[in-house]
Amino acid sequence: MIVNNTPIELDNDGFMLDPELWNDEVARAIASDEGIDEMTEDHWKIVNFIRDYWKVHDLAPAVRLICKKLDVGVRQIYKLYTSGPARGACRVAGLPKPDGCV
Repeated sequence: MIVNNTPIELDNDGFMLDPELWNDEVARAIASDEGIDEMTEDHWKIVNFIRDYWKVHDLAPAVRLICKKLDVGVRQIYKLYTSGPARGACRVAGLPKPDGCV
């Protein structure tokens, strides 16, 4: 994937190999690949929480934690990210493939 003339390497499952290259434009490009036409405030709220959590803990947050901290339901997350929080939201957030992600 190339975003603003910068090559972004992805693994075979579409996750970024170098999360340090992530930015809003990269997020929008991955979101488009996920079938998300426009990143809404709700999309960004989830992505930014996942990214901030990952920076501190070096792993993606559990879905229950996302729901609790952001006051969103699992169904809402799946409406925003149809491939789910582990695959879709974590990809858009630029994380490496989370453990246990299929």
